[in-house]
Amino acid sequence: MTIKVVMAGATGWVGRAMVPAIAAQGDMMLAGAVARNAAGQDCGGALGLPPNGVTVSATLAEALALPSDVVVDYTKPDVVKANALAAISAGRHVVIGTSGLGAADYAEIDSAARGSSVGVIAAGNFSITATLMKRFALMAAKYVPDVEVIDYASAKKPDAPSGTARELAEALADVRGRSTARPVAEVSGVPGTRGAAVGAGSGVQVHALRLPSYILSCEALFGLPDERLTIRHDAGSSAAPYVAGTLLAIRRVTSVKGLVRGLDALID
Repeated sequence: MTIKVVMAGATGWVGRAMVPAIAAQGDMMLAGAVARNAAGQDCGGALGLPPNGVTVSATLAEALALPSDVVVDYTKPDVVKANALAAISAGRHVVIGTSGLGAADYAEIDSAARGSSVGVIAAGNFSITATLMKRFALMAAKYVPDVEVIDYASAKKPDAPSGTARELAEALADVRGRSTARPVAEVSGVPGTRGAAVGAGSGVQVHALRLPSYILSCEALFGLPDERLTIRHDAGSSAAPYVAGTLLAIRRVTSVKGLVRGLDALID
């Protein structure tokens, strides 16, 4: 069976890498593309590639008017939730690579997906090495309860923290023990400099840095008396690391009902 894929954010950083990757798969075809800045153009031509016969739509609603199976979203934080819910309502499975959603958003998406009997796979980062960073950090958190997350991204990134850091902090909060750090409510001076708590219970403190020269980096810092452990992932300037994980999610999402979060759930 050929999986018909709609690429939302087709002219974006990851979308540009995903369009030819989807076309190169023997079990997939590009059924639609969404990018307001290239609406009406041939998708291949808009990316500087040979024409592929797919006309770029200005909105996801336009793309959903044609037959498809899976919507892949690499758009922007302010539209990803609406896109996911629209795709689910239209009976499409969804792969979410866009960051900016919180636990409440994912709960709403999960409920909608279950109601429509479709699957959604969302990951803060579809890179295999970023997934391993999360895996190793969760292993460490079972033994070292004191952990904080530092999130690095470019100065113009619109959301904070990144999806990678947010997903990591929420997962860490679920498995780590009680922190020995002074509660933020008891901190004098400027408590906001202690970062923001992300995740269940008291959460895990996350510190988001936004500076030129960073693409995306995330590190989990663990501390015990007289020793520290840092587990860090650094992304390069290419979107290539996200392609393989996204293709895996496209293949798996059609057999899922409801929401699955994290690429680690797939590689297991």
